[in-house]
Amino acid sequence: MLELDVSPRGPYRLPRAGGDGVMRRREGTLVRLLHVDDEPAVVQARPLSSAVRLRAEAPSRASAARAAERMRFALGLDHDLRPFQRRFARDRLLGPVIRRRPWLRPWRSAEPFQALAWAICEQLIESQRATVIQRRLVWRYGRASGCGDLRDVPSAAALAARAPAELEACGLAGSRSIALRRAARAVAGGYLDLDGVDGHEVAWRRLRTIPAIGSWTCEKLAFHGQGRDDQLPAGDLAYIKLVGHLAGLGRRASEDEVRTFFAPYGEHAALAGLYLVAGGLGVAALPPAASAARPGPWPGTAYDQRPPGP
Repeated sequence: MLELDVSPRGPYRLPRAGGDGVMRRREGTLVRLLHVDDEPAVVQARPLSSAVRLRAEAPSRASAARAAERMRFALGLDHDLRPFQRRFARDRLLGPVIRRRPWLRPWRSAEPFQALAWAICEQLIESQRATVIQRRLVWRYGRASGCGDLRDVPSAAALAARAPAELEACGLAGSRSIALRRAARAVAGGYLDLDGVDGHEVAWRRLRTIPAIGSWTCEKLAFHGQGRDDQLPAGDLAYIKLVGHLAGLGRRASEDEVRTFFAPYGEHAALAGLYLVAGGLGVAALPPAASAARPGPWPGTAYDQRPPGP
């Protein structure tokens, strides 16, 4: 058993447990099962007054330490958003969200393969339906804890061994079932390194050779599974609607228009997108003057052309 207190960098709140059934919340404590080299580890995260206490139990101390490290990443405990928040504190759109919800952080996956698998599940469908598929995959192919109460995300090897028809039975479309199986086989066989030893871009290029895996899936992997705050999932419907509204296009924006809109935020583009959407700046909530509040590249719109930030 390994126990440590971690002081988050900046304001912090524990995230929700999530809908896939992997993370559980028990009396304010988050609990989940992880596997480190096939060794099971149960990790708990409990908030204290100025820190988060992590407790990891595993057959070996090395596995417990590795599991605690993964949980730190998944919970964003070491993710310092203060440079981003200082830089854009006076941005007309981001500033109010930063002041109102300074603890807002992106959700991360304890394993990059989880982010990849879940992104494939979420392609072209609504989030509630994707959650149902993810829960089915976890229940059918995820490894259970000794007590049987917790389940881990299915490993790449477990999904690689499934026939596409078995994955379709969980609710995945045929093409995405094949894509998930091919991606799982590449990861399980060592051909696809999602940890970025050879660079994240190498993994993205190899993923793009799999039919039904495009830029959006790779950007979801990068942002949620590899910690890349510069990789905005530009094809996401929420951003397409938001930018179409802010740009005064009278229609949904294209993926390229979304990228252009968030380009001034540079290496923080994905964080900016998260804050605008999760911070309450959805299309329905935008005030009438909001379309004139964001610097943008389109001629003929009421944009202030100054760069964002001070």
